[in-house]
Amino acid sequence: MPQKASGKKITRSKNRARTADLSEAESVNVVTRRTSHGSNEIMTARDIEKFVPGTNPLKVVAQQPGVLLTAADPMAQDSWATELYVRGFFQNQIGFTLDGIPLGELTYRNYNGLGINQAISPDNIGRMDVSQGAGAVDTPSTNNLGGAISFASMDPTRKRQVDVSQTFGSNSAFRTFVRFNSGDLNASGTRFFVSYARSDSEKWKGSGPLFDQKVNAKLVQPIADNSEISAFFDWDDQQYLSYQDLSLNYLHTLGPRLDNFYPNYKAAYQAAQGIYANGQEKTNDPLDAMFYDSSAIARDYLGGLKAHITLADNLTWDSVAYGHSNLGWGGYASPFASSPNGAPLRYQEHQGSVARYGFTTGVTYKIAHNTLNTGVWYENNRYIMDYNAFQMPLLGEGNPLNPLDMSSFRHPVAQLWGTTYNTNTFEYHLQDTYRILQNLSVHAGFRSMLVTTHGGATANDVAYTGQSELPSGSLTTSAAFLPHISANWRFLPGHELYFDISENKRAYAQGGYQMGQAWGVTNQQTFHELQKTIKPESDWAYELGYRYNSNLISASLNLYRVNFFNRLQAMQSQSIVDPVSTLVNVGSVTMNGVDAAFTIRPIKNLSIYNSVSYNDSRYGSDITTAGVVYHQAGKKVVNYPDFMYKAGVDYTYKNMSAHFDVNYIGKRYLSYMNDTSVPGYWLANLGAKYQLSTKGFMKNLSFEFNVYNLFNASYISTMGENGNPFMGDYQSFMIGAPRQYFGTVRARF
Repeated sequence: MPQKASGKKITRSKNRARTADLSEAESVNVVTRRTSHGSNEIMTARDIEKFVPGTNPLKVVAQQPGVLLTAADPMAQDSWATELYVRGFFQNQIGFTLDGIPLGELTYRNYNGLGINQAISPDNIGRMDVSQGAGAVDTPSTNNLGGAISFASMDPTRKRQVDVSQTFGSNSAFRTFVRFNSGDLNASGTRFFVSYARSDSEKWKGSGPLFDQKVNAKLVQPIADNSEISAFFDWDDQQYLSYQDLSLNYLHTLGPRLDNFYPNYKAAYQAAQGIYANGQEKTNDPLDAMFYDSSAIARDYLGGLKAHITLADNLTWDSVAYGHSNLGWGGYASPFASSPNGAPLRYQEHQGSVARYGFTTGVTYKIAHNTLNTGVWYENNRYIMDYNAFQMPLLGEGNPLNPLDMSSFRHPVAQLWGTTYNTNTFEYHLQDTYRILQNLSVHAGFRSMLVTTHGGATANDVAYTGQSELPSGSLTTSAAFLPHISANWRFLPGHELYFDISENKRAYAQGGYQMGQAWGVTNQQTFHELQKTIKPESDWAYELGYRYNSNLISASLNLYRVNFFNRLQAMQSQSIVDPVSTLVNVGSVTMNGVDAAFTIRPIKNLSIYNSVSYNDSRYGSDITTAGVVYHQAGKKVVNYPDFMYKAGVDYTYKNMSAHFDVNYIGKRYLSYMNDTSVPGYWLANLGAKYQLSTKGFMKNLSFEFNVYNLFNASYISTMGENGNPFMGDYQSFMIGAPRQYFGTVRARF
């Protein structure tokens, strides 16, 4: 949610800006493999199909031990209220790619890319590779501190076919998906698919839509033997009214169903005048409790051209060229500022855009027992964010601005601030996998990075910010040698041992004024001082693992340790009534953890899965800010639990299948000093499918039924979306959705 101001005082800083064809034969169970790059978990289209169509594919990833996905809606569509952690690493510390295209940081204000939910329909994903270790050195990412997730779109089928699915569900959920596969168009195997998806539902509390529509297309052109060129395109349109952020005070005073006024403009208008009708006066911050609305609109275009060329029997060349354009709007009607016409509300809206293009190219050469790979990545990114104010009408004298109509935001009454950044990224990598024996291999490699960002403030309303000059300038992240070594040993049938060690570094994030990043500090003088002392986040990651696979049992055990340095985090240094967002170097963080998973298949078509994960992450030093020393050394990291347990059962009988999963998420700390926390919770889901036919004109006609939050648990889901306080309470968490029902019909023609 955007900033709001009272007079010249800033009181809030939130951002609301927003392979092989695997479609016909997939394994129902999660397949696992081990490579010389550490442990990778591979999930396929069949794993995605167990979820309600349109569900964020990161919910599939979250079935793995050590992975936490939190959301305020059952399908994790609203990206403001959706967060991912992998072994304690937040989503902006993980590398993401789609068909080799870098997706950038996965955050709501994705200044250098877009989230997977905007990049592709889940129905078109063929596979997902999840590395919970360090991630390979050839992953094109400037923020990869802890692992990587790569997505691959499915290839068009060689036979012409049409896939259709229709979903209905709670809160008027209605989703339609249609995909046309051309089949082979000529003897060379030219083929394509094009798909359209439309999702529409109401919020489960409050009022307002969660709407998304998406077009995907992919063309594959084989060239000679073992070579091909493919092209991918994505257009995405999202319009959301998000849920209100809660604090512990709000939760205990007004309950978990507290949300915004929309579409009741009169109630919001009167609340801005101090006339409360919903009990807000009982809280410690009545004006913050309910706003008129909280909106987000995003339009994304993504395209890529990929080439895999076999130059010789032992030499291949892989390249990807891509471009991405984004326009985003997000804001709310602030009760802390009035409009020029005298209305006690003023709409404050972030308007952002991303325009980036780049390429990756590399060669792989096999000689004797070695597999050598080297390559480069270059990207240019231009990111613009402006914060504008718009007039709201006097009560009874017109309709309020439509928060989901871009045309409502064409004529601002003021530009509160503006920023523009231009970033050039260059990375180089070199790696070698040496197979000592048939069952023993070692890997060694490194990557180099140079990331330079120029820019900062382009506009400043002194009456709003209270600052004569906002931050502007350049920062560079560089590293000549970031090593990565690993080994894999298959010492008995089904048994594997592996280890992984790497050093990683993350480039500086960008954002608007007071948004918890380097250019968001108070003023130009503070930024100049920061330039002299700031250091990029970095870490050393260590992993040791064991895996066993047989027809009856799959088991794994992973031990890991991470040493963070110069960890930068957004903190709220004052109370919820008068917060100030700041970027703080919290120093070192030490993380020690263990993941264990066990799957048994006692009879045909029955699979029982269990996993546990334990993570102990602690800050290593005290913090001094604004002249105050906070004794943070030894305190646990916020927002991520020490303990998680996950279990699932899958069973298939003839044309019927069913699955049940249950997760336990342990206690999480809200404040950096660990004096406030939220309790653990259990969450269970159930799904069933019946396939009616596999022959004739209508193939694979199936009926599916899913229940989210089967036992209707009430729980706190997403945390820290507005940052975390040093101590005490803060308005920065979401309530998870109650029990929801969904039904789907799928058919293939």
